[in-house]
Amino acid sequence: MYRFLLSRRWVGLHLLVLVLIPAFFFLGRWQWGRFEERSADSARITANLAAAPVPLDRLDRTGASVPERDRYRLVTATGRYDPAHELVVRRRTLNSRVGFYVVTPLVTPQGAVLVNRGWVPAGATADAPPQVPAPPTGEVTVTGRLRPAETQDNTGIRNRSGLPSGQILLIDTPRIAQGLPYAVFGGFVELTVQQPQGGPAPELLPPPDVGAGGGLNLAYAVQWWLFIGIAVGGWVLLMRREARDLRTEQESQDVTVRAAR
Repeated sequence: MYRFLLSRRWVGLHLLVLVLIPAFFFLGRWQWGRFEERSADSARITANLAAAPVPLDRLDRTGASVPERDRYRLVTATGRYDPAHELVVRRRTLNSRVGFYVVTPLVTPQGAVLVNRGWVPAGATADAPPQVPAPPTGEVTVTGRLRPAETQDNTGIRNRSGLPSGQILLIDTPRIAQGLPYAVFGGFVELTVQQPQGGPAPELLPPPDVGAGGGLNLAYAVQWWLFIGIAVGGWVLLMRREARDLRTEQESQDVTVRAAR
């Protein structure tokens, strides 16, 4: 009754199912790996945001790079802003509004750190300079989230030349440092608190959205593994239905033969 399983059509179906099972398994494993990676990243960022601020020079130094484990860690630094070398970062959004980030060097005894002071709306045209509130004069103490230098790889933003003076696309600290007259810390600080506050200031950026910690990837992993059960279940169901149809056909033929006799 099951000799039909050796027909060309059924051998092709067997091979298809045997290919799909490991494919679905490894796709599920890949999504599970992404779930674990994103969950760990979410937990690390959440812990860094909740930790007490530490002096910047404990985690970063001039000419260095910020380790992934210290991303978004709260740090403090004291110095004087250098508005002469201030830059604005194009194409940055806040609450669905397009504008600029304002990046101002803060010169400290240990070196200068680039401080993202916040967001300002765009000007009348894409190339028009925005209206940027001046930073406080004199000594200030800033607290903010430590960020690694931005690159095309970690932001997805493609850098280009030919921008208006004082405008950039990436807070690429090593590249910016080449045009500054002092040593610069490897990362930059996303401002959260400043003392003294001073007058009008750019709009502060909200903390990062850590999301569901890879929950969507977990759902995808379970989905791929469920597909294995569906594929195997469908395979068995088709075989049983084919066998049942053949059995019914054979019984019908037998009845016809007996009636003919």
